[in-house]
Amino acid sequence: MTKDPVCLMDIDEEKAEYRSQYAGQKYYFCSDACKESFDKQPEKYAKNAA
Repeated sequence: MTKDPVCLMDIDEEKAEYRSQYAGQKYYFCSDACKESFDKQPEKYAKNAA
């Protein structure tokens, strides 16, 4: 499990439908809206990922 860096919801990496990469790291999201927010400002949210 990991956290959606935007809304901080717990996410199962295996089942995550929404994903992005930033600075060589993979990020997982609960929704397209969270992924879109991250993709617009990854530096703002990347620090929230666990």
